[in-house]
Amino acid sequence: MQGFANKEAVLKTASERRATFYSRSRSQLWTKGETSNNFINIHDISLDCDRDSIIYLGKPVGPACHTGTATCFYTSLDDLIDDPQGGKHKLALSTLYSLENIISQRKAELASFQTGKPSWTKRLLLDNKLLCSKIREEADELCRTMEENEGRSRTASEAADVVYHILVSLAVQEVKFEEVLEHLRERFSQSGIEEKKNRAPKVTKD
Repeated sequence: MQGFANKEAVLKTASERRATFYSRSRSQLWTKGETSNNFINIHDISLDCDRDSIIYLGKPVGPACHTGTATCFYTSLDDLIDDPQGGKHKLALSTLYSLENIISQRKAELASFQTGKPSWTKRLLLDNKLLCSKIREEADELCRTMEENEGRSRTASEAADVVYHILVSLAVQEVKFEEVLEHLRERFSQSGIEEKKNRAPKVTKD
């Protein structure tokens, strides 16, 4: 990401080891993650030869960009010239991959000692019956938005719930979202009827 920093912001970053910047619109310091908890823990600070640009080298706790992507620089100028809609497509994928990464982090945290009430994601990861019931519930609510003509905003909100719970179910079963996309790409060249006809038989575990 890129941000503006004054002397006080740099000094605070150096002392507290968390990326801090200066907001020119609010005229105050701000630490990345102070509202989202997506802090950037700084390991080193480098200056360029003219000493008017600074690089904070660190490890982000979560997405660096407010859009939910790992980086703010996800749009290629060449791709944008060739395909003006390409930036939006990349943002959509980056958001999904970022969500997948967060869910994976929550799953990894389950291996360590837990104190207090677990997050909703962790509860779902630990309870297959609860997760399956939520997927069915959210899918039904999405269908209702169409049946009852609840509008675009409501439809998008319910669809987001479905996508989130699907990603949690993938994490439980150690399936990467890229594997889902690969199956979709394979179906581009054939009809849905043929694809379903040629699917491998289901394998059940004892």
